[in-house]
Amino acid sequence: MPTFNYDGFKISFEQRGRKQGAAERPIVLIHGLLLPRQHHYLLADALVERGNRVILIDLLGHGGSDRPPHSRYYSMELFARQVVALLDHLDIGEAVVGGTSLGANVTLEMAAHAPSRTRAMFLEMPVLERAAPAAAVIFLPLTIGFAEAQGLIRATAQLVRRVPRNFGIYGNVALDVLSADPVPSAAVLHGLLTGRLAPHPDERAKLDQPALIIGHDRDILHPFSDAQALSRELPNAELVHANSFFELRFPPNRLSDQLCDFLDEVWR
Repeated sequence: MPTFNYDGFKISFEQRGRKQGAAERPIVLIHGLLLPRQHHYLLADALVERGNRVILIDLLGHGGSDRPPHSRYYSMELFARQVVALLDHLDIGEAVVGGTSLGANVTLEMAAHAPSRTRAMFLEMPVLERAAPAAAVIFLPLTIGFAEAQGLIRATAQLVRRVPRNFGIYGNVALDVLSADPVPSAAVLHGLLTGRLAPHPDERAKLDQPALIIGHDRDILHPFSDAQALSRELPNAELVHANSFFELRFPPNRLSDQLCDFLDEVWR
């Protein structure tokens, strides 16, 4: 996969669809926390079928990108700068930017810090103020576990790396997550826990880019109330209620169709 240099580190990315011409409907898809870019492959293929140029990035500490072992390299703001650096590397003036969970929050940071580069936003399962207590409860013990049991986790990861990757996209993604070195993973979680979760609501209220927000029920880390609140804050937002977390995982379906229609309108 191609890479580019960012602050002395290697960032991995790939493109699908219209690779010729930097102005042809580019959309950057950003993965979820500790996941590789491959978990967006099915969605990327559905978007390509509708004429979009899809760019998938592995943020620092994820997938095929470098994984520095210190938390100072990981924050929502730094991740947003990496997306800007990717656009610079590809000579793309502006793009639709979007992602899932972590990717949604990085998208908000991108829109806040580089509004002229963000044509529109796709925000699936944003993690905002209502989810902050659940995020702390889930990720703080996980961070400690990565640090304290790194020997056992590293040994397990080495065994998992030997398993052939022939379990389909999501099976392979799970194997990739389980095979990751625990020290950089702990650093990612620590950096995010000690940084800001997303732009302040007052900042979000100034983000006037078109936004498509997708949320679902029965998820303490991604409560639908956060998606609803964000749709009220953003002045140009549309909220879509998904049936479950899994609905967008197997496109094409109504959600991917709505995203494609949204992109058609954005680029019209």
